[in-house]
Amino acid sequence: MPTYVVRVPANRLSPEQKSRLARMITQVQTEIIGAQPYFTQVIFRDVDSQDVFLGGKPLDGELLFVHGHIRAGRSAVERASLIRKLVPEAMEITGMPRHAIWVYLSELPSRAMAEYGHLLPEPGGEDDWLAALSSEERARVEGR
Repeated sequence: MPTYVVRVPANRLSPEQKSRLARMITQVQTEIIGAQPYFTQVIFRDVDSQDVFLGGKPLDGELLFVHGHIRAGRSAVERASLIRKLVPEAMEITGMPRHAIWVYLSELPSRAMAEYGHLLPEPGGEDDWLAALSSEERARVEGR
């Protein structure tokens, strides 16, 4: 249900670093929000370093931009906890300095999102949502 899009200058991260970041984002999302890990998506988008500007000037240095699309209804404490945990973990995995890690969380109403072809439930309604799926759909969602 949460989708995180990670943008970084092309060739800056190794496949191993991308894998570690995806696992970390999934783990942090699960730990703080409580949703099952199979709901978290992480998409990497490499960008040409010449296409990144800061303050109207070409980027001078490094930047890792993490934009998380999460369902509305999470508390301010939960959102802040996500960010506070994501930043230092991303620093450790990438070796980038704190100032190079940017995290944004955007909230979307549940009924404005569909995954696996079904409208999403309100936070806390995941079990009922999953139970309403066919056994084939449930197996796909749960990665079985």
